[in-house]
Amino acid sequence: MAAAGNNPAYWTARECAHALADRRLSAVELLEAAIARIDALDGAINAVVVRDFDRARAAARDADTALARGERRPLLGVPMTVKESQDVAGLPTSWGIPEFRDWRPAADGTAVARLKAAGAVIMGKTNVPTALADWQSANEIYGFTRNPYDAARTPGGSSGGGAAALAAGFTPLELGSDIGGSIRVPAHFCGVFGHKPSYGILPFRGHTFPGTESGVDLAVIGPLARSAADLDLALDIVAGPDEEEAVGYRLDLPPPRHTALRDFRVLVVDTHPLIPTAQSVQAAVGRLAGRLEREGVRVARASPLLPDLAAANQTFLQLLMPIITARMPAEQHAAMQEHAAALPPGEQGLPAQRLRAAVARHRDWLAANEARVRLRRQWRALFREFDVVLTPAFSTPAFPHDHSPDVNARVAAIDEARVSYFDQLAWPGIAIVGALPATVAPLERDAAGLPIGVAVNGPYLEDRTTIAFAGLIEQAFGGFVPPPKFAV
Repeated sequence: MAAAGNNPAYWTARECAHALADRRLSAVELLEAAIARIDALDGAINAVVVRDFDRARAAARDADTALARGERRPLLGVPMTVKESQDVAGLPTSWGIPEFRDWRPAADGTAVARLKAAGAVIMGKTNVPTALADWQSANEIYGFTRNPYDAARTPGGSSGGGAAALAAGFTPLELGSDIGGSIRVPAHFCGVFGHKPSYGILPFRGHTFPGTESGVDLAVIGPLARSAADLDLALDIVAGPDEEEAVGYRLDLPPPRHTALRDFRVLVVDTHPLIPTAQSVQAAVGRLAGRLEREGVRVARASPLLPDLAAANQTFLQLLMPIITARMPAEQHAAMQEHAAALPPGEQGLPAQRLRAAVARHRDWLAANEARVRLRRQWRALFREFDVVLTPAFSTPAFPHDHSPDVNARVAAIDEARVSYFDQLAWPGIAIVGALPATVAPLERDAAGLPIGVAVNGPYLEDRTTIAFAGLIEQAFGGFVPPPKFAV
């Protein structure tokens, strides 16, 4: 459970809602405490970069009036933040891109509207990388965000500002998004919980590139929190078809497969064929597997049903890279085509795969889509034998800031190995290309005090199973622990 005690800064969203409903404090008092904490401490990490405190105060007063007359809603009066890329009426939604610094949507996105309808008080927006395209959260508009456990390191991206704000005790709940680990990597780096939902179950309207309305293949929105129970709460509030689709259907997610740890069938996958994994991360996942076995959980460390992770990663890149380069200037895209054409035919490294995928033809995309369909069938077969698959959320704990402008030239250090920066898509890509739900839960901290989490991957549309398993880990082995410099 989250370390709440008597400090409202580290109450979970549920704890906040219960305290408000019991009238132990007012929504205004809870908000003012959050604002005071942000004002006092955010200078050290730069997480909450768009502040909407005046409108939040008005919303908190309205919540107190509603609470006084006996009204109850899941988040009534609970302050929270959302990722800068989420549309909130009247606030900047730039995605960290300078040319869109003044883009202000006229309406809330669907997810934000649902959170507000549940009573949430949106007090601000959190930092992101430029175009949401990095595992760091830095851009020319707002600057860069630091990790509350170690300011010399990144909190992750692209939902890094939100994960940092949660860890620092600024907010009990955050709404992020994920196409390449953007929820799960920051959760892992900052020692919090994050949930990448099954593809398509949370409405995407209000989280589109500035000035556009179309959604994006592979991408999802989802919550981050300091407890698994809050992930489930947010899922209840936000999930379901948007108004156009709701005319014809509704979402009815199944309950968790099990409610006790000992009943779960678990596959542990702690090595990837394409990228090394830091010993500290691999060891933490291994220790979890041992603990689970001692709890009576059936744990396997290999299965012939596991899809070929190297082939799955290639399919992922073939689907992802055209999205990443879709709005690239024509001359830059033409240069990439020339570079790809000049690659030796035998060059099959991950950078070459990314480059070829970035300039692929539509027929190539269709072939990748066919491979995706077959891959999803393989996952369905595996999840008839297992309930969840545990993997590292990322190849390392939080790494030092590297804001060198040419991201493709960056090098990632994984223990003694050095790899191309974006090779690290391999672990996060597993759940994305499979459309799988994946919940990250904090496990422990390494020798330097940096958090390490585990990714709980589950069957398509069985989001409650992965969240429930994360909650059982939390109850059995401990969950979020505040960073020492912010545990005040």
